[in-house]
Amino acid sequence: MASSEEAIRARDERTIARALRILEQRACDLGPLLGDPTTCGAFFRLRLGNEAREHFEVAFLDTHHRLIAVERLFSGSVDGAEVRLRVVVQRALALNAGAVVVAHNHPSGHTEPSAADRAVTTQLKSALGLMDIRLLDHFVVTAGQAVSMAARGLV
Repeated sequence: MASSEEAIRARDERTIARALRILEQRACDLGPLLGDPTTCGAFFRLRLGNEAREHFEVAFLDTHHRLIAVERLFSGSVDGAEVRLRVVVQRALALNAGAVVVAHNHPSGHTEPSAADRAVTTQLKSALGLMDIRLLDHFVVTAGQAVSMAARGLV
């Protein structure tokens, strides 16, 4: 029985990896795919939703909001990951990004942005803004849902 479940899980992991490759390719080829909150939320749910620890990722975009790169910059524990503003700004500058979308997961399954999530969003927006890089959105994701902080007026 266990080997059957393992085979199903392995097949699912391959399917998720393939879906991510397709989304990344389309974002690079077709332009502002990550500008759509629904697609962007689904993209980060696939990347982060089932992680057991909290991770913080950044999608670096050009000035037309086309994907340059997606990187996992920070990893933490089951209930937090420390975000270093300096590292985010340095990577954005190194990649010549004009905008970014950030996301992190809540392994608890609770998608409500915490006070710390709101604070880091405000700080990131300010730090990136000094370099003329726009913070477009910050997503909080779980396996079943993605919450756009921009849609809530928090970006």
